[in-house]
Amino acid sequence: MEKTTTLYRFLTGPDDASFCHRVSEALSRGWQLHGSPSLTYDDARKQVIAGQAIIKVRAGGYSPDLDLKSE
Repeated sequence: MEKTTTLYRFLTGPDDASFCHRVSEALSRGWQLHGSPSLTYDDARKQVIAGQAIIKVRAGGYSPDLDLKSE
């Protein structure tokens, strides 16, 4: 049986179109949403900050040298 590992990322940023594009790009690369999005208000910046966990199952084992952004 081939070994697999589940990769995890948590995307954050201002709640705007660029954040939505980052999540959409990750989904197009095979990542999946994991849990509900989160929102908080940054009073210093006067803006809403969004966060979304994503996961991806891939063949092979885990290594801390993996470049999760390019996966």
